[in-house]
Amino acid sequence: MSEFIPVCEPTYGSEERQALIDAFDSGWVSSGGKYNDKLEADFAKYSHTKHGVSVCNGTVAIHLAIRALELSAGDEVIVPNHNGIYGIYALMYEGITPVPVEAEAITWNIDPDLIEKSITSKTKAIMVVHLYGHPCDMDVISDIAEKHGLPIIEDAAQAHGAEYKGRRAGSLGTIATFSLFANKIITSGEGGLIVTNSEDLANKCRYYRNQCFPLAGPRHFIHEDVGYNYRMTNIQAALAWAQLGKIDKLIAGRRRVNTMYRHSLAGVPGIHFQDELSWAKNVYWMTAITIDPEQAGFSRNDLEKHLISKQIQTRRLFVGMNRQPVLKTRGYRITSEFPVSDFLSDNGLYLPSSSHLEEQKIETISAAIKELTPS
Repeated sequence: MSEFIPVCEPTYGSEERQALIDAFDSGWVSSGGKYNDKLEADFAKYSHTKHGVSVCNGTVAIHLAIRALELSAGDEVIVPNHNGIYGIYALMYEGITPVPVEAEAITWNIDPDLIEKSITSKTKAIMVVHLYGHPCDMDVISDIAEKHGLPIIEDAAQAHGAEYKGRRAGSLGTIATFSLFANKIITSGEGGLIVTNSEDLANKCRYYRNQCFPLAGPRHFIHEDVGYNYRMTNIQAALAWAQLGKIDKLIAGRRRVNTMYRHSLAGVPGIHFQDELSWAKNVYWMTAITIDPEQAGFSRNDLEKHLISKQIQTRRLFVGMNRQPVLKTRGYRITSEFPVSDFLSDNGLYLPSSSHLEEQKIETISAAIKELTPS
C-alpha cells in the first residue's frame, strides 16, 4: 500500500523542541509568560507594525478586532464572498451583517472594483482576506476606505509574510489578524495573533481577551464590560515563537512546492493555478488549482476521488457565502449572483503543500493527476 500523503503537515525541528522545554521548565504554562511577550513583540516587528496581541485562535482574533473597532449589531461590513466562513462567524457573534462582494478571477481575492457599490449608510468597515497567501490590491481598497471613512480589517490568516508592493501583510489595514492553526505557515497548534499600529486598538484587544480585567492595577474582580477568555498559553507562544525564527525558510518551502507543481503539471489541459501578480509576493499557503472539466476531461470531484484512492489527501476550495445555509437560516439575505465564487467552489482544490514536502512526493502526486488525462 502506498504511503499516505497528508494535505499539510507542520515543519518542526530542534528549535521548537527546545522552546517548548524551556517554557515547560519555567513553570509558566498558562498565558502571560515570557514567550507571549516575545512572540507579540517579534511578530509585530516582522509584520512591520508596532503592536502584537496573542490569542487562542484566528477566529477570536477577528472577533476582538471587531470589538476593538466598536462595531455593533445593525452595522454592515464588506466581506469577500469567496472565503472561509470564520470571519463571518465573528461578525455574526455581534449581530453585524456581512455584505459579500464577488471574487476576481485572477487572484480569487475580493474584487476591489465591486466594493464601492456595496457600501451603504450602515457600512462601518471593510474586511479583506489575502486568500491562499496572495495579498489583495490594497491601494485601491485603501482609497475606497479613506473616501468613506471606513477602517480595514485585514484577515491575513493564510498570508504570514506575504507582500504587497514590498509591504508585509498585517501592515496594510487598520488592524490585522493571523491564524496559527496547524496547517498555517507558522503554527502553535491552535492560536492567533492581532497586529496594529494603534496602541488604543491593541490595548482594547488585550482588555477584552482577558475577561476585561484592568490592564493596569490590581485585580479586584470588578468588571466594567463583557470580556472573553481568549488568551494564548505560554506553551503555545513558545512553539510559535520558534517557528517565527525560521519563517523565511518555511515560506521558501511553500514557494518551492508551488514551483515544482507548476513545472510538473505544465501542459496538462484544464489545470489552472492561482496567479501571482507583479506587485505581490504570494506565500502559497496552499498550492491551489482549479480544474476546467471541459478542457481536462475530468472534474474536480473525479480528481479528488482518484487522489484519495492513491492515499493523497486534498481539500476543496472554500464555499462562497452565497451558498452557506447558516446565513440563510439566520435571516441574512444574499440575492446577488457570484459566478466566480461558484466556479472556484465547484472546481477548485488544493494539493499537499507542506513546506518540507519532498520533490519525489510532488512527482508522485503530479503523476497521479496525469493518470486521469485522456490519452
